[in-house]
Amino acid sequence: MYLEHFGLDSQPFKITPVTDFFFSGASRGEILDALIYAITESEGIVKVTGEVGSGKTMLCRMLLERLPQQVESVYLANPSLSREEMLYAIADGLGLNLEGQRVNVIMQTLQNLLAQKTAGGKRVVVLVDEAHAMPLDTLEELRLLYNLQIGNNKLLQIVLFGQPELNAKLDQPNMRQLKDRIVHHFTMLPLSQQVIEAYLLFRMRTAGYRGPNLFSAAAVTLIGKASQGLMRRVNILADKSLLAAFVEDTYSIEERHVQAAIRDSELSPQPPSRSNHKIAAAAVIAALAAMLLIGAGWLFGSAGKKSATFETAPARAVPAPAPAELKAAIDPAPDAPTAASAVVPTVPAPEAASAVAPSITVSAPASDVAAAAPSASAPTATISAVAAALPPIPAAAQPEAATHTGGGETRQTRPTTLLQQRATATREMFAKAGMNSASIQLFYTEDAQPARMEGFLTRAKGLGKLSEIYVLPITLNGKAGFRVLYGYYPDIEAARAGMEQLPQRYRKAFAPSLYLLGSAQTPPR
Repeated sequence: MYLEHFGLDSQPFKITPVTDFFFSGASRGEILDALIYAITESEGIVKVTGEVGSGKTMLCRMLLERLPQQVESVYLANPSLSREEMLYAIADGLGLNLEGQRVNVIMQTLQNLLAQKTAGGKRVVVLVDEAHAMPLDTLEELRLLYNLQIGNNKLLQIVLFGQPELNAKLDQPNMRQLKDRIVHHFTMLPLSQQVIEAYLLFRMRTAGYRGPNLFSAAAVTLIGKASQGLMRRVNILADKSLLAAFVEDTYSIEERHVQAAIRDSELSPQPPSRSNHKIAAAAVIAALAAMLLIGAGWLFGSAGKKSATFETAPARAVPAPAPAELKAAIDPAPDAPTAASAVVPTVPAPEAASAVAPSITVSAPASDVAAAAPSASAPTATISAVAAALPPIPAAAQPEAATHTGGGETRQTRPTTLLQQRATATREMFAKAGMNSASIQLFYTEDAQPARMEGFLTRAKGLGKLSEIYVLPITLNGKAGFRVLYGYYPDIEAARAGMEQLPQRYRKAFAPSLYLLGSAQTPPR
């Protein structure tokens, strides 16, 4: 109705997923890249969760289009299938006609076909949309399918798309075996206020609009509040706002048009799920696609955790005051006057440390974090803000240096630990970092025990790589922790090349991931 009025070639805000309108901002593009990487290069079931209207189905459709030729996909749009119906659907998707066959016959036939495809260099992935609505028995059958393998090669990859209720379903005791096999987790957060403006203009441009931005700042703000950042709601309100402006014969979208759209849509506030409270508390980690953080216990001299059930979203650092003990460990106490014979404190002996359970990490602009907690004020960080937030550490401090003062006293300088040295280097690195600069994330911990981190840095020094290690204080799930980065690179391509030059020991112990410094969130003070 309003297409000609606004110079549009097609409807810009259709609710039906159209891949031409896929918006790669708000970490959607990075999640897509990470999904492709997980399917083609990794093993383990993948889980993608998000609220109703957050763009899961669009992401699934894009994934189907972008998968490389060697990956054969089966898309299950109807989750309300029995065990047998699901097996029939997968067999049909692979070109098998097994209607009426017994379950054990179907399983054996599928295994034979999957083995042939694997031997021929093919990978098969099953994409399950609306997985939160899938019966428990059917989910268990998916687990049995995933168990199929020849030698060390899994024959099938599985990706589950669902609402946060899927997490609650997987938390049930009888779902433990399935949950333990989910090693890649992605959470699609709502759009932030800043991203919504870019999203609206992107959709308009894709639909053929070539003029200036139609949506006023007040209109965008109101759309953001009413939609709670959910793409489907944004589309509904934007579409009706365009219609209201068309009726008025005006070419700009003002607050009154959005108010009319809200009244017409009868949108009610959507209560956040239990899972979203966890997401809002921790936000999103800044990194591109990565594999699992496997074998972290080796580097710390402990077994570590082997399960990979840590959410992508909560891994992002949220600005928060660092606990007193962490600040004391990173920021040395002022020098105190002592007798000439006073004993200088020594570095604590290295202890074993455990890293958080592994996860795939995904880049998310700092502005996206605000939408995760509508009631919280999460400022958009800049590189200079990140550098300023890092605790100041005297770079010139020397171990066991004694300074004589008046009155016969000797002021003993506290030795600078390796952790303090690398925290200083980290602050300096962020201070010089450009918006396109990058590093390589080795791992992060949610248990900030400085003595254990000191042990890791001691081993890094033994490898001759201490100068490449950067330690970033963060907060994960309300706990103080560290993010450990390796190297500084001017752009993402240089960092990707740098990953190939990582010490073999690090490549085996960890799953290094690209970390975009330009989209880093301010770390805790």
